[in-house]
This record gives sequence, structure tokens and C-alpha cells, in this order.
Amino acid sequence: MFTVISAARVYPPNEETLLDTRTVPGELKWAASPTEGGWEEVSIMDEKNVPIRTYQVCNVMEPSQSNWLRTDWIPRSGAQRIYVEIKFTLRDCNSLPGVTGTCKETFNLYYYESNNDREHYIRESNFLKIDTVAADESFTQVDIGDRIMKLNTEVRDVKVTTRKGFYLAFQDVGACIALVSVRVFYKTCPLTVRNLATFPDTNTGADTSSLVEVRGSCVNQSEEREEPKMYCGADGEWLVPIGGCVCNLGYEEKSGACQACKVGFNRAVSTDGACSKCPPHSHSEKEGATVCDCNQGYYRSESDPASMPCTQPPSAPQQLISEVNETSVVLEWSAPLKLGGRSDISYSVDCLLCHGPENVLFSPQQSGLRATRVCVSELQAHTRYTFTILARNGVSQGHSAGAGQSVSVTLTTNQAGEFFFNLCTSLTHSAPSPVTSIQAGDVTRHGVSLAWQQPDRPNGVILEYEVKYYEKDQKESSYRIMKTASRSADITGLSPLTVYLFQVRARTAAGYGEFSGPLEFSTNSGRTHSNVFYSILFGCFGARDIAFFFFIISRRYKHAQTHMASETQATAKTHTHTDHLGIYVDPFTYEDPDQAVHEFAKEIDASNIHIEKVIGIGEFGEVCSGRLRLQGKREIYVAIKSLKAAYSDKQRRDFLSEASIMGQFDHPNIIRLEGVVTRCKPVMIITEYMENGSLDTFLRKHDGQFTVIQLVGMLRGIASGMKYLSDMSYVHRDLAARNILVNSNLVCKVSDFGLSRVLQEDPENAYTTRIPIRWTSPEAIAYRKFTPSSDTWSYGVVMWEVMSYGERPYWDMSNQDVIKAIDEGYRLPPPMDCPVCLHQLMLDCWQTERTHRPSFTQILNMLDKLIRNPTTTLRRTGGDRPVSSLLEPVAGPEFVSVWSAEDCLQAIGMGMYRDTLTTAGYTSPDSLLTLTHQDMTSIGIITPSHQDQILASVQQVLLSHMQQIQEQMPDSMVPV
Repeated sequence: MFTVISAARVYPPNEETLLDTRTVPGELKWAASPTEGGWEEVSIMDEKNVPIRTYQVCNVMEPSQSNWLRTDWIPRSGAQRIYVEIKFTLRDCNSLPGVTGTCKETFNLYYYESNNDREHYIRESNFLKIDTVAADESFTQVDIGDRIMKLNTEVRDVKVTTRKGFYLAFQDVGACIALVSVRVFYKTCPLTVRNLATFPDTNTGADTSSLVEVRGSCVNQSEEREEPKMYCGADGEWLVPIGGCVCNLGYEEKSGACQACKVGFNRAVSTDGACSKCPPHSHSEKEGATVCDCNQGYYRSESDPASMPCTQPPSAPQQLISEVNETSVVLEWSAPLKLGGRSDISYSVDCLLCHGPENVLFSPQQSGLRATRVCVSELQAHTRYTFTILARNGVSQGHSAGAGQSVSVTLTTNQAGEFFFNLCTSLTHSAPSPVTSIQAGDVTRHGVSLAWQQPDRPNGVILEYEVKYYEKDQKESSYRIMKTASRSADITGLSPLTVYLFQVRARTAAGYGEFSGPLEFSTNSGRTHSNVFYSILFGCFGARDIAFFFFIISRRYKHAQTHMASETQATAKTHTHTDHLGIYVDPFTYEDPDQAVHEFAKEIDASNIHIEKVIGIGEFGEVCSGRLRLQGKREIYVAIKSLKAAYSDKQRRDFLSEASIMGQFDHPNIIRLEGVVTRCKPVMIITEYMENGSLDTFLRKHDGQFTVIQLVGMLRGIASGMKYLSDMSYVHRDLAARNILVNSNLVCKVSDFGLSRVLQEDPENAYTTRIPIRWTSPEAIAYRKFTPSSDTWSYGVVMWEVMSYGERPYWDMSNQDVIKAIDEGYRLPPPMDCPVCLHQLMLDCWQTERTHRPSFTQILNMLDKLIRNPTTTLRRTGGDRPVSSLLEPVAGPEFVSVWSAEDCLQAIGMGMYRDTLTTAGYTSPDSLLTLTHQDMTSIGIITPSHQDQILASVQQVLLSHMQQIQEQMPDSMVPV
């Protein structure tokens, strides 16, 4: 018939091919009906001159064509939804002479599921239709002559889950068509490793919106930290990783695997991220070491962590001296020259070659001494004693060093000695007296030099001094300590122009003495004159330029302050304007429920209501539509909620409480209460009738049929209603698309005010059974903290529902997985074709800190701006963002002095608004000083805390820099 040129195809990694006619060797030999005059198998050459088998048919002159072509049996290999890619060419009927109404330009695609391939004959009526396929491009006889072939590619999908395999069938109804190639495939989420867990190849679900939960398995040499899970999406992408694994000890994570620590490294603690080099005096001789062995002559105690260097026992104490007074002796020594790298040194006293009774007393004790002095009493007169002082530390016991290194002294006692014993005990326990004569030397902007004299009564060798200092205003509630071995100290890091109090105390072997009395010093302003700075400044700019520079900065600052004051006044006026709104009254505060109902709702005579049909079932009974005719008013359509028969008093109270709530509201975007029927049965609540029902169902029914500006208009109406409720001090608690009703003019109205009743009536059960987890803020789930900010969180989810045309938030994830994912920082990705600015507004609504979320007033202003400027604000979409793109937390501000707008925003943690501000013309640091709340709201920065941080922090950064330059200038150069 003709030759077709087709390009080679590289299949995506998440597609598994079940059939590709271009790769089948030899003839296809598919079943055709009728066998003659219908579909015909032919060979054609592709672009590489490789023959491929195709089918063609061109019976366009004869009416009522029904030519069938059936493939061989195709095993589905576990696929639940298969895709059929058809490449074909089709002749334009208008180019065929003599054809009247018999030529067609479409064909039909069918399938039939079967458990085996032995069904040689299948009735055509058994096949189920997938779709009618039409061509986007057709060719003419001229195209054939010029060899310009127009190849069509169409893909259709269908669920196949009931049998082991299936057949495909193509029905020609009178077209001139050639099937160039047929490829049947299914989608999988490919093998991947995430958080050290392996997730296998997984077939996608049967439905295009379904998620398949997959449990991962830890990679080699790792163990579970928390059960690893991910979800396989319908498009073959992995979504929302939860949990993960950690490498075993001796291994570290590299490139998604656990690799053994190299020789000379170890990993001993699971919280350590990577292998660590062996600490000093230790080594590892093989890979995968969990601990490094100590070198010869070095040791660790049982309590030492594996990351601690190996140490040695101490050397012997030094300079042992004794002072004998008859039958008592004071022994004093110096610390060992080598401490072995440890600080847990202690001493013990052994009495060797002692003669006489064993009732010798040691003060304060004989072993475990921390001080380098001991008093020994109740010795025998005229007796020769040998005392040995042993030094020990944490690694002394059980090693070649034995019990420790020692030093000895031999002495002979005298007569009596009671007085000296008392003196000895006193000296052993006496600490040094307080330090006196503290003096301040050089006092600077950020520091002060101190010096002092030794205590009058040191009572031993002074080992070190301790300086305590704190700001006078803090009254010692927050102090800092500095230690020194000399009688002076340089204190730095102080605040300028601040009064500090300083105290000093000394330490001997007996311990610390008392602090000296507080001495008061003040740091100065630190104004210095830098000749180098002057020469650079004057050389670059000149005095007049510098003065003009600071004049401009000062004027900018004053202008910004004026704008801030104006903004504050405007805000005050706004609050004043809303003061006339009523404040919501909780109907549960009324002892008599009928009193609350009749105060806020109008009683309607049941004879004025005509019920037409049942449209739903509510919590308390049926929901009907009908007509309401009141005297002097036109007849209107209404919705009628009725209370089921045999109700209890509690059910009646709960039923009417919603009317008591609705009756307090009067807003075009809040469902309007027409009245109630309470004086006869059944008890009824009458509201306006919303023709299009709930918003989520309405959007799913009209998927893809609205423009972005129409969807934003719906969101604007919901935000307007929520702003009204917020101004009334009412918290909805159950804002979701299912509780938004839509009328015939696409006006959205907030409804369903029953959840607050449920939460107040039975808070424990309500929490476990009635909380809508997918729409509820984290603080409301964890602490039942419901505020207008928690309604803002819910509004963000409603925005996502609207922009995704009623998709279920978080898809098929369980409630627990939703809570866990949100706690880990994950947020819903942008729906398809959703403008970036709208998704950013969703993310603002989903801020973890509730004070960072925008108010409904700010949301309404933002949506109004989008509606006024749709060509610029709604142009960019997030459709090209990965589905797994999730919000990351913003780091806190670090105030540094910078002079570029970009660096300034980065320094205060507001770098995410760089492009927004640059596009709006704020390109220099001084232009940032002119920003106001109103300016930021108008360009899309609507989070209140972010606005305040930009206003306050930018001024602080720039003015701090200006102040530093001013302090380095002569007084004559500082602008007035």
C-alpha cells in the first residue's frame, strides 16, 4: 500500500512492555474476520531498512463495514492497568474520489480477558469496548507521491484484573487505515533505594488515582529505624517516603548503601552519621570495626566511650613532704608530672612497715583522695613509719602499671600531739580566703582586663582562679565563668555600654574559697578613629559624597518609618470598621435549647413548605428539596433537613443547634437559614437550595471544565465567607470541599456547622472518630487547639481540592501516615496546571507555626490581586514540578551587615522572596527600607510574621552597618 518511516523508540524505565509488534520476528498471524477482504498483514521497511509486520484495510466503497482483527493472547504479568500505544496512518476520506457516506476516519478498540490462550474463537459480542480512536493527521494521494507520511500515535488504557491475560481487537467500520505498530505495556514504580531501604519494582494500581503502599527492606548491613514505607503512584512515581533504616555499627551510609569503615576508622554509636577516624593512641586492623583497639601501653576503662582516646596510668606523685608533730603528721605532695591523658586522678595512702596497733586515723580519708594533702593521726610515739602515696586514674587497675605509681617517705613520731592533730584537721579542710584588691585595666567596647592580689590566707598552693561575671540588670540569673592560673584575666565578648559585675575566687587542693564581693565596671561606647579607614573613605568618595550618602540613607529610613506609621493607622481603621459585626454566641450556653433557636431562627408554618423529593440522608434524618412560599414573598426553592421519628431530647437539641448557629450569620458566602419548624413533627431546618450540591462532587463531575480564573473565583468566595466567620469569632473546625455548597451561578457557600457541637458534646470520642485528619492542622490534632489559624490550614487543603478538581487529599494514605508525613515536613504537591502563586499560598496556610499562617483578610486580599491581574500572576504553573516536591522548613535569621538586597534578604532568612521583590523593583538595600505591609501584600508576601521580620530586620541590618561606619568617622562627618 505504501512505505512508512517510523522512529526508533526508547522505553521509559517505569514501563514494562507486554507486546511490541516491531520486535516480533516473522509474521504476526493475528485472527482476522472476515478472513478475506478484511484486515491484511503486510511487511513494510522502517527507517533502518528492517522489515516490520503491519495490518491494513481500505474497504471504503462498500457500506456497513465490520472488519475485526484480534491479537494473540497477552499475559498481563500482574499488571492491573494496561496501556495500548497504537501507531497508524489513515487516508483522508475527502481525497478518495467517488466516496459518498461509506468512508470513515475512525476505528474501534476492544479487549477481552481470559485465563488461557486456547480460545481460538471468541464472539465479537464478548469483547468490551475501550474507545473509538480517531486520527489527528490524515494523508492524501499527493502525500504518498511526495513520501510525506503522517503517523498518528494514540494511547488508551484499561483496567485488567480478573484474568491471567487478555486479547485486544481492532474493528474497522469503513476506514482506509494501516496499523504500523501496536505496543502494549503497563507502568511500574522502578526498583529504588530511599533512606537505606530497598523498594522493589511495583505495579501501579488499577485506578488512575490509586496509591499502592509498599514496605521497603533494609539494605545489607543495616537495620530498621522506623518501618520504611512509600507509595507507588499511578504514573509510576514513588511518593511520600516514611521511616527508613540505619547502617549497622562498623558501617556508614554512602550512595544509598552501607559500606564498611576503612582500616583506621570505626563507627561505634548508631547516632554517628559516618565512620570516625580512630581516636589518638588506638587503631583498627580490619574493615568494619565497631571500636578501635588501644595501642600497646594505652588503655580504656569500662566507662570510657569508644570515641575517647586511649590513655595511660599516671606517673608517680612529686615532692612529697611531711610535717611531724609528735604522734600526728601532715603529708603533702604535688600532682604527677604525667597524668596519662586523664583528669580522673585520685590518690591513696599506704602505711608500710607500721609497728604497733592498727588504729591510725586518716583525714579526710585514706583512699580516693582528690586533694594532694592528708593528715594522719593517733600514731604511736617514737615509732618509725613509712608512708607511700599512690596515684591512680581510670585505667590504673588491672594493667601493667599495677595499682599506680607511688612516692614514699619514712619518719619517726614524737611524744603526744593532740594539739597538732586538731591543727592538722583544720588545715586539711580549710579553703583559701576570698580574693581582694580587684582592679580593672584596659576597658574597651567589648572587653575589660582584670588583675587581683593573692588571698590573705591561701591555706595551701593556689591551683587556679575562677572569674564570674554577668550583666548588672540580670541579677546573677545568667552568668559566665572564666578560669585562669595567673592573677589576671582578659574578659572579651562583652556588650558595649553595659554595666557588668565581676567576682573572683581561688582554688587549692582543699577546694574553692568564697567569691570576692561584686565589683562593678562598665564597657565604653568603643568609638575609635581609624586613620586607615578615613584615607580609604575620603580617597574613594570624598567628604561631600559620604555626607550625601548618609543623608540619603537617613531620609530612606524616615520615609520607611512614616509608611509604617500610616500602615498602623490603616490597620487600626480596619479594626474599627469591623467592630460593628456581631460576635458569635454559643447556643450551648442556653439552658433551654428552644430559647436559642427562636432567638436566632425564624419559626415557619409547616403548611408553607412543599416537599418534592429526597436528595440525601443526613446524620439525623432525610434531606429533601422543595419549595417555600411565604405570604407576600415569591416562592423559592429550599433544602429541608428533617429530624427522624422517635428522637430523644438530646438528638433534638443537637439537631436544632446547627440552626441556632446558622441563624447568627448573614453573608452571601455563608449558607442562608430560612427558618425552622419546631411546633409540629417532623422538626425541620429550612435553608436555601444549592442546585449544584457539594463542591467536591461538583468538581469531580466537571473535571477540567473550568478556567483557572473561575476556580480562583470559587476560592475567593470561600475565603470571603471564612473571613466573615473569623470576624464573628467563630471557628468552623470542619472546613472542607464536601462542606462547601455550590449554587447555579457557581457561588460557593460555607455550610455544615455541626462539628463544633460534636467536639463540645463528647470531646474524647469526637477526637478519635470525628476529627477530619486530612483537613485538620497539626496543633488541632495533637492538642485540640482550634483557632482561626487552624481554619486557615483547612482552607489550604480546600484550595488543593479545588485546583485538583475534587481529588482526595493525600490520596489513599492512612490517617496515621498522613499525620506522620506532615510531622516530617511533607506537604501536598501542586496539582496539575496549578499556578505557582496559588501553591505558595497553600504552603503559607500549611506553616507548622500557626502564627506564621496568613489571616483570611490577607488571603482575600491576595486572591483579589490575582483576579485583578490574571495575565501576570496566574501565568506560571507548577505542573512541571516533581510530584514529590515538598516544602522544606525555613532557617532562622542570622543578622549580619550586608550591602546587597539579595544578601540582606538571605541574612534575615527571607531569601525565598528574592525573586518576588526583585520583580517588583526592590533591587537595592535602601529600596527595601521603603517597604510597607501594604506593599508586601500587594506583591504576594502575605504571611504576617514574614512581613514583620522583613520590616524590622532589614532596618536593623542596614542601620547597624550605617552605625558602624559612623562610629569610625570624625564627628564632623556624621550627617545631622
